[in-house]
Amino acid sequence: MTRPHSPWAPVAALVLLISALVVAFAWPTSRLAPHHLPVAVAGPPRAAHQVQAQLDRALGPDAVDVTPVGDRHAVVAQIRHRAAYAGLVPPAGPGRPPELLVASAASPAVAQGLTAAAETGAGGSAPKITDVAPLPAADPHGAVFALATVPLVIGGILTGALLALAVTDRRRRPVALVAVAVLAGAATTGVLDSWLGALAGAWIAEAAVIALGITAVGAALLGLHRLAGLPGLGLGAATMLLLGVPLSGAMSAPELLPAGWSTLGQLLPPGAAASALRSTAFFDGNGSAGPLLVLGCWAAAGLLLLLLPGRSAHRRPAPEPGRVAVPAGR
Repeated sequence: MTRPHSPWAPVAALVLLISALVVAFAWPTSRLAPHHLPVAVAGPPRAAHQVQAQLDRALGPDAVDVTPVGDRHAVVAQIRHRAAYAGLVPPAGPGRPPELLVASAASPAVAQGLTAAAETGAGGSAPKITDVAPLPAADPHGAVFALATVPLVIGGILTGALLALAVTDRRRRPVALVAVAVLAGAATTGVLDSWLGALAGAWIAEAAVIALGITAVGAALLGLHRLAGLPGLGLGAATMLLLGVPLSGAMSAPELLPAGWSTLGQLLPPGAAASALRSTAFFDGNGSAGPLLVLGCWAAAGLLLLLLPGRSAHRRPAPEPGRVAVPAGR
């Protein structure tokens, strides 16, 4: 007579899992603060130093890194090329206010925070606010874009897990992975861009970035499964979901996350995919080279691990009892 299994082990595992999920998603959000946000200022270095001191008083030291540029045109170029989140243009004449240039498409949270800081420290002249890279009217707060990272990552996890468990021929797994990624990328772009209007870039480029993100996550899981079996698959899924999504910066900005963790987030596929898609959808691809390189490295590493010979390929099966093993070639 078999003894019934105790329910306490799965209960404890579920409690730990739920607690880990809460910590992973809530902790980074509770620690949001600017860390070395790049801001451009039109004018000489002296003007940049004054703005730096003003923002240090409003936001704290090391919150913003101010860079002097030539004029308003140079400020706009810095923002559109993802070299700065915002820029300040001094008054054009007596009695005229300064102009704060922001890019809500780069991060609504950063745009709102810098606007509040500029208005607080403006003294008698509130700045004129100009959004040089606004979000689409269909998604004015960027909520749809922020949440799009989660299904992208879950889709990559499910793709990698299902292909690892259901497709026995490992040579067919890369082909199946790319096929799923391309079709899912097209379908996701159709929803986010064509239907919901949350993206504003070139349709094919957006679909390619999403497909590469799914490929990177799925290939990483396939490679880890090839390397370590089911434990590798679980470790990969937990890393992508518990670290990758909360540290991606999709819901805020990488520079708002705790120092160090933001760098880790951008080195994981979810963060790289979110940054690449943001640059592709709103900034004509400017600033996407680094994130695309990260995604390509993850995809290549996973596929290389998948091509490694398994242990079974180097081990001959033992002969059955009572039978004599016949040497190969006879």
